[in-house]
Amino acid sequence: MKLSALHLKRYRQIAALLWKYGRSDLVQKMSAEEGFGIDELMSDDGTPLKDKAPPAAGAASPEHLADDLEAMGPTYVKLGQVLAGRPDLLPEAYLKALARLQDKVKPFSYAEVEETVMAELGVRISKAFLRFEIEPLAAASVGQVHRAALRDGRAVVVKVQRPHIRQQIAEDFEVLEQIAAFLDAHTELGRHHRFLVILQEFRLSIQQELNYEREAHNLIALGKNLKEFKLIQVPQPVTGYSTRSVLTMDEVQGQKITALGPLALLDLKGAPLAEELFKAYLQQVLVDGLFHADPHPGNVFITTDGRIALIDLGMVGHTAPAMQENLLKILLAISEGNGETVAEIAIHMSEKLEEFAAPEFRRRIAQLVALRRDQGLEQLNVGRSLLEVSGIAHENGLIVPSELVLLAKTMLQLDQVGRILDPEFDTNASIRRNVAALMAQRMRKDLTQGNIYSSLLEMKDFTAGLPARLNRIMDTVTNSELEVKVKSADAKMVVDAMEKIANRITMGIVLAGMIIGAALLMRVATAFQLFGYPGLAILCFIAAAAASFWLVIGIFVADYKGRKKYRR
Repeated sequence: MKLSALHLKRYRQIAALLWKYGRSDLVQKMSAEEGFGIDELMSDDGTPLKDKAPPAAGAASPEHLADDLEAMGPTYVKLGQVLAGRPDLLPEAYLKALARLQDKVKPFSYAEVEETVMAELGVRISKAFLRFEIEPLAAASVGQVHRAALRDGRAVVVKVQRPHIRQQIAEDFEVLEQIAAFLDAHTELGRHHRFLVILQEFRLSIQQELNYEREAHNLIALGKNLKEFKLIQVPQPVTGYSTRSVLTMDEVQGQKITALGPLALLDLKGAPLAEELFKAYLQQVLVDGLFHADPHPGNVFITTDGRIALIDLGMVGHTAPAMQENLLKILLAISEGNGETVAEIAIHMSEKLEEFAAPEFRRRIAQLVALRRDQGLEQLNVGRSLLEVSGIAHENGLIVPSELVLLAKTMLQLDQVGRILDPEFDTNASIRRNVAALMAQRMRKDLTQGNIYSSLLEMKDFTAGLPARLNRIMDTVTNSELEVKVKSADAKMVVDAMEKIANRITMGIVLAGMIIGAALLMRVATAFQLFGYPGLAILCFIAAAAASFWLVIGIFVADYKGRKKYRR
């Protein structure tokens, strides 16, 4: 691995972060690799990291991790946000601490907001807006949100991107990709998990989130797809006031679901809202192919009229029709507690490495689903189960599609929101209730005019060519020219085994003949004798005995090698 002089400070910060939070074993492993040189990196006080004592327990608390990631910049804040939604990777205390990074990051100055808005919209804030609040409503890794009003009085919120964030993220990913490529090339963990591929997918996700024009398009598309859901609201963008770095959209009149107190939740009709939200997400993933991939509680609002509003569509997931069918099957299998089906679908939709252990994978998946089923299907968390399936797949040499991991993360966050709305909400029962309607929607979606015409054209070609094909088949049968060819993958192995058996039988018959011939020659007196017997007879007997011994040894050796090869 080649170190860039421009990135030495970043390398030092990453190494210090790993050391501080109990990953010194990983740091030492990196230090031992040739060319990495992490042992020589210096801490902020000039002391080599390898010479520093491990941090005290209190100096590496979950809150400090959130603070340190925030101090390292937006890329690491975004990484903390992703980790906050992965309870399969971090303890509960860290999840709660990192959740702060979702909307409570240190804001940037109003002067920088004015500069960005003027550069993007081409006019001053005072001219573009009737009102624009100086204090941000919320601040996150990529940007911050301000309340405002258009010149006609329409209430909006304006999302402004952090200054110079694209350049900073590009530099951070250059460093992280160097580290990921090194781990993939020199460690078994890297070869197994392929960190560089994961990092490139993460980079693509952030790049899409940095483009507010894409987010505006996502808001329009999602609003159109969910227009039938009367209890769900998707704020729409104001096109003339939205650019690549500034997004203006309708203000949601309400508050975050996490800000609702116990009394407000009691007054709220949570059960229908949870059902509607879950059904909407199933439609997004399994029918529309476009879904809001970051529904953590901070992105879900309860409006003043008692509806759910979904905000922050910078991160979305896409699912192709074939993937939608696989995801629907695996969701149904998990909700029914059918571990064998879950394993088979996961194998079918994933990439297999050379070391893939199918029996062990099937056994562990069946064990996992059976354990969850025994705990009670009504308590089963589909998102967590999908994440565990993904983890078991990685451990057994199976690379699951990124769509499955993204769906797992989304379902996990959705389950949290659903249980806030209705503590008795059963996601598995909701899947079973809505699957019939989802299948009908998928069929109607497939019955487009283009698909129907394509099927009719294929049927026309088939029916037009059918008489000629039938005539050729009948002529072939009449002329006794019909041939049936059977190909067997194991035919050569069977033939080789039969030849080996035939050779052994033939050699045994020849040796038996030699022994019988030698016995008959014993009765013929000759001048040449060995051991007091006719010499020719004794020679034939010795040759036959030696050949028989060699045949027996050869059979044992060949059979031993065959059994060993079969086991392997």
